[in-house]
Amino acid sequence: MKANVYNTAMETARALIKRLIRLVEEDPRKVYHIAFSGGSTPSLMFDLWANEYKEVTPWDRMRFYWVDERCVPAEDSESNYGTMRRLLLDFIPVPAESVFPIEGTNDPEEEAKRYSDLVCKEVPLWRNLPFFDAVLLGAGEDGHTSSIFPGQEYLLSSPHPYEVSVNPYNGQKRIAMTGCLLFNAKRVIFLLTGKNKVNVVSDILNSGDTGPAAYVAHHAWEVELFMDESADQCAIDK
Repeated sequence: MKANVYNTAMETARALIKRLIRLVEEDPRKVYHIAFSGGSTPSLMFDLWANEYKEVTPWDRMRFYWVDERCVPAEDSESNYGTMRRLLLDFIPVPAESVFPIEGTNDPEEEAKRYSDLVCKEVPLWRNLPFFDAVLLGAGEDGHTSSIFPGQEYLLSSPHPYEVSVNPYNGQKRIAMTGCLLFNAKRVIFLLTGKNKVNVVSDILNSGDTGPAAYVAHHAWEVELFMDESADQCAIDK
């Protein structure tokens, strides 16, 4: 696990954008399949990407997928796809056929199956499972990631690429990438900023498998953390 710490959330987001651009530039013959998460921190990254790095990103060799999605319309402010579309996708030269959103208005069980089948068809396989070049994750204060909340750890061992999860705080249904894809990805990258992420960062760096985010960080193939000093207790204690 590699931890990268920056002074501010904005610097952290810029560093992650540059990391992803370098990744796609590693092999100019390759198409890169990347799964994105939602949330306030990625929103900052999407906005910066559209405004500062639009011209230097090889968009034509990127394919966009989603780690998880709330079961809401794309126009809803809670939609992960809708947020990325409004902040980034509408401003960059990416054709519709390179973008693979989860349909939040479909029946959740049917959509989990449809999206699992789509990802299995579009993403190259390794060990008979889709092999993402990068999966970008966040983490909640309670340690959830990919809409896998504490108490739903069974989704980490599911054989189905995507399943329905339920937010235990409000009952909202979501579509979530499960462990079989998270642990098959070439790299998993966590983006964690803000003082409210100190405990989950501490769990990831210093504890055992104390929640879904920590478990994924400890068991995924290659893991990178992008954090600001507010989220990193070690930086605070210095």
